[in-house]
Amino acid sequence: MADRGLRRVVAASAAAGCTLAGAVAVTVAVLAGPGPGPTGYVSEAGVTDSRYAAAYRIGVFALAAALLLLAVALPTALRVPGVLLAAGSVFTLLSGVVTCSAGCPLPPFETPTVADLVHGGASIAATASVVFAMLALVRSPAAAPAVRRTAAVGAALALPLSAVIGLTMLTVGRGGLVAVLERLLLTVTVGWGLATAIALGRARGS
Repeated sequence: MADRGLRRVVAASAAAGCTLAGAVAVTVAVLAGPGPGPTGYVSEAGVTDSRYAAAYRIGVFALAAALLLLAVALPTALRVPGVLLAAGSVFTLLSGVVTCSAGCPLPPFETPTVADLVHGGASIAATASVVFAMLALVRSPAAAPAVRRTAAVGAALALPLSAVIGLTMLTVGRGGLVAVLERLLLTVTVGWGLATAIALGRARGS
């Protein structure tokens, strides 16, 4: 049991490190790369013809690893959020492997390629998995109080942002509003992942 607890502490610490590293790499790629600026999708940093595209993909892979490590760091009783986080890791990895075409077009106002649909679908599924994991943690009495509180704050911020993004993309399409909302949602999920990793490490350590 002690060895299992130690493994979870190590996994939580590694998840925090991967979250920070992934967020920094993606941020650098988005800000420094020759992307479309504040009106474009974050994913566009991974398809531009520059050295920052590699940094973007490395960042996405680090975030995928962070989600898997978070799933490992959760207690055995938290199987549902653990499965959701593992699924989110797979979808995040897929979104990094399958890149979208220039502009990352999405329906209904643009004509996407198969790769665009796969990339966009994987990105949406990854975010949905993380948000559902937050909700599962909120409802689970087996989760530590700090983990539940963090999940409650994350879900309270992520749910309305996700709804507004979906509605805006269906009614307005690409634009500055979607870009800002997407960045806010990604910031919330990354912040939740980091805070949860820290909370899990402290809970197991104590």
